[in-house]
Amino acid sequence: MDIHRSYMRILLLIIFWSLLLYSCKEVTYREAQPKGITPLKEIPTLLKGTYQTYDRQTGATGDTLIIESWGYHFKDKEDQDWLGRGVLSDSLVVKFYQNYYFINFKDGNQWVLRLIREKSPGVLEFMSIDIQDDSRRRELQRKLSRKLEVKEIKKGDDTFFQINPTPTQLISLINEGYFTGVELRKMK
Repeated sequence: MDIHRSYMRILLLIIFWSLLLYSCKEVTYREAQPKGITPLKEIPTLLKGTYQTYDRQTGATGDTLIIESWGYHFKDKEDQDWLGRGVLSDSLVVKFYQNYYFINFKDGNQWVLRLIREKSPGVLEFMSIDIQDDSRRRELQRKLSRKLEVKEIKKGDDTFFQINPTPTQLISLINEGYFTGVELRKMK
């Protein structure tokens, strides 16, 4: 394997994991979102399948995400299933509301949230509130503070900005563009 391909693979893996899991700066929630909506008991048929991230600028694809009825797992380009998995449980909760799937990961006493929506047949949009860039984080934090109470929580080197929106406020944040993301393209 040449150095460029190896570097690209590592870079795509890092980007994908940072999108899926939480990072050193993250907007979190007191409870699984949206509040008051019953969690799904299994992953819906619409989401099941094998997906790859797709970079529209470079055309590069990343590692493979496999969504099954019980949760998800990853495979690398050599078809090795070592990258991780998530099983629906008390610490991985999926809810459906207003045409979005809300993927909630529990971290201690708070929840990290990712959204999935069907963009078109075979294409999912995978979204989060991205606050990794310091200037974007400050601007988002200022805007969020006008709408909701934002509680800053430090945990080691990580900083969490916890909010507690109602379902209506959460949908408003989505509609106002707070959540952004990448496309996942269905392979099969």
